[in-house]
Amino acid sequence: MSRSKLLLFVALIAFIVITCISPVYPHEQFLQHAGTVLLLIPLLYDVAKNRMPMAAFAGLVIFTMLHAIGARYIYSYVPYKEWCVSAGIVGADFFQDPRNHYDRFVHLSFGLFLFPYLLWLCQRLFRQYLPKQRGPGVGPVFMAWLFVQTGSMVYELFEWLLTIVMTPEQADGYNGQQGDLWDAQKDMAWAMLGSTIMALYYICRKRKRTQSTNIHQYSEHFR
Repeated sequence: MSRSKLLLFVALIAFIVITCISPVYPHEQFLQHAGTVLLLIPLLYDVAKNRMPMAAFAGLVIFTMLHAIGARYIYSYVPYKEWCVSAGIVGADFFQDPRNHYDRFVHLSFGLFLFPYLLWLCQRLFRQYLPKQRGPGVGPVFMAWLFVQTGSMVYELFEWLLTIVMTPEQADGYNGQQGDLWDAQKDMAWAMLGSTIMALYYICRKRKRTQSTNIHQYSEHFR
């Protein structure tokens, strides 16, 4: 068991509990936290087994925290604009767009922060088919990138199904479309952007390591 991971997990649970105190939208928040439970399962398992890289574990924790904030305010009403103005980060006239973009930020975070975890999963699932090498190769990186797009699409299909079984008011409160007919496509695009940034990062890091190894082997050859 990793002490660092245990402390992170305890801090995450405490954070989630705090966001559930005096809920603003009790029914909708409960529904939103169904996703939180799914995120906590691999974290709890890894606290006991300690197999996940720290980057993957921390990414899951950060994303779960962002989701917990969104769940409290059902995404559409996260007062991030007021927070930024109160903290003096921006002026009162900085935010011109009336739409609440917190949900778009979390979709971007889905691609950014879950990518290390999905990459680790791909390396474990397909390791028997992968050549032994230092660091993730292009194959696992591409598979993790595809996992993000698939997960994003499945979630949007889930939101679409909710519009069928729920009242229009309830569905809009959960989905946070805010009147945007292209909301699903834009959400998936943000997730794709985040995962593409991370994929390029891992590919560039792998290439840099390969070049460093080749240079070292070349210099050793002439010693």
